[in-house]
Amino acid sequence: MVLPLASGLTTVAPPATAQPPADQAAAAPADVTVQKVVWFSDRRVALWVNSPSMGAPIQVQLLLARDWNIRPDAKFPLLFMLDGLRATDDESGWTKDAGAADFYADKNVTVVLPIGGQSSFYSDWVEPNNGHNYKWETFLTKELPPLLESQWRGADIRGMEGLSMGGTAAMFLAARNPSFLKYAASYSGFLTTTTLGMPQAIQFAMRDAGGFDSAAMWGPPTSPEWENHDPYVLADKLKGISLYISSGSGSTGPFDQAAAGIPGVSTNLAGMGLEILSRLTSQNFVTKLGELTIPAQVNYRASGTHSWPYWDFEMRQSWPQAAAALGVDPGNAPCQAGGAIAAVAAANGWLGECVTAEYPVHGGIAQDFRSGRVFYSQATGAHPLGGVIAGGYQAALGSLGLPTGDERVLPDGRGRFQAFQNGSLYWTPQTGAQVVRGAILDEWGKQGFEGGLAGYPVAPEVKTPNRDGAVQAFENGPFYYSHKTGVHRVQGLILGKYAQMGYENSALSFPTAEEVPLKDLGRVSAFEGGNIYWSPLSGAWAVRTGPIMDAWKDAGYENGKLGYPISDEFPVPGGTQQNFQTGFIVIRDGKPEIHGL
Repeated sequence: MVLPLASGLTTVAPPATAQPPADQAAAAPADVTVQKVVWFSDRRVALWVNSPSMGAPIQVQLLLARDWNIRPDAKFPLLFMLDGLRATDDESGWTKDAGAADFYADKNVTVVLPIGGQSSFYSDWVEPNNGHNYKWETFLTKELPPLLESQWRGADIRGMEGLSMGGTAAMFLAARNPSFLKYAASYSGFLTTTTLGMPQAIQFAMRDAGGFDSAAMWGPPTSPEWENHDPYVLADKLKGISLYISSGSGSTGPFDQAAAGIPGVSTNLAGMGLEILSRLTSQNFVTKLGELTIPAQVNYRASGTHSWPYWDFEMRQSWPQAAAALGVDPGNAPCQAGGAIAAVAAANGWLGECVTAEYPVHGGIAQDFRSGRVFYSQATGAHPLGGVIAGGYQAALGSLGLPTGDERVLPDGRGRFQAFQNGSLYWTPQTGAQVVRGAILDEWGKQGFEGGLAGYPVAPEVKTPNRDGAVQAFENGPFYYSHKTGVHRVQGLILGKYAQMGYENSALSFPTAEEVPLKDLGRVSAFEGGNIYWSPLSGAWAVRTGPIMDAWKDAGYENGKLGYPISDEFPVPGGTQQNFQTGFIVIRDGKPEIHGL
């Protein structure tokens, strides 16, 4: 038994989603697995995918399609969104610096956001560098898609858009992987990489953004790998793909702050230079497309620098073309809330407008809104659900039933809580949203809920793997349950000893009572197969049910002449011995011998 650790959000064992039948989904390679799933809301989730090519888990966040809940058997097109040169390891710029999460809330595609890849150009590098073994092309085009199709209801209809470095990658990945993409978009991308000065400019930028060496990426500038990743050189391979290309001019635009006294010059000097470079390379690339009679939607903006407000704008402007290429409606499907659900939506403005019609769920009805859901049944009433608690509800796969109350702040001001038909969800920033239900919820309640000694839950309830029972971890010790013993918590140094022995898999099995105080500041927890005793002077040791326990009992337990145990049982010639503070007990031929010091 291994106790789960706390997480900042909602963590579950993968996959935490309905899956299509095996004959309708491509199978992911056996060694491409999901290590961890964390839900941010009911339609935003992070996966840590074990990548064989990179030899590490890679985080990928999904913005699930609008109809994810209302059509649980449907599969949805995938729209990959690539970050820029300074991509971070915690979150995509598309959700951190742009409004992708809100924008795609009413769009019927699943948005795929790879996390990390600073200065990688999302390519397979010729050698590791700066502590990274970048094999992004293999991951994005070979490893990840089958997993998304088999476990996360992804269709084999895909688009890709990116800014700056990501725009470059979107074009060469489309060209290098025939039939992989139906749509590719570059916002301020560098669309020629081998023309005069470009390898040197890329090397300078990569050094500046993380200290990477471009020679580790594609070799020296004379290497054929540079041409093999140049959108301009590969342009003829883009026939049949819907293309969108945009860039600004580098001059001060509506989202820039003008430098004092210098018309047209932005305070973002680096952004000016990079956007000018993007414009020049994009123009060369578009000219090449024209020579090849490959159509593209091209938008050269009259102003604008290399910065997020412009890329957020292009994301929105390019959506109708992306939707058409991926075969989905452009969003804003008409819907209307009514009855009790409408009243709740009106009272909770944070939900935003509805994005689906009502649909049946768990003996009631639900309706999706831009930032959450509302559930209703005659028995439970109408209640909203949003944020990380909505993510916890999604992770529970419907086992909680319908909400019976609204989310509320708990008295300690630290946590939040929402009740459901079959349990409750509790959340803090430190522990994430966790379900507590059944007998464990009842016992936790008797001990004062989050205000009691146990604190908040830090992990889901899980079955004990080798014995018929369950365990749920809390901040100050787990609760164990079995039908025979009921629910009891184990904590502190006694828990440490229990862990050392193998938890419920040991001879002690499940706890049968709560920890109680003894003399000299000592403590004891009772288990099916014995007890664990602790005191400041003796430490924590187990005394197993049997002749040694019986003899110690006859001697007065810790109150008798032997005091507390200072060892576990151990074999001696002809028998078994256990040491105590002022003596020891030996069992030979079933007969106890008590020895004082």
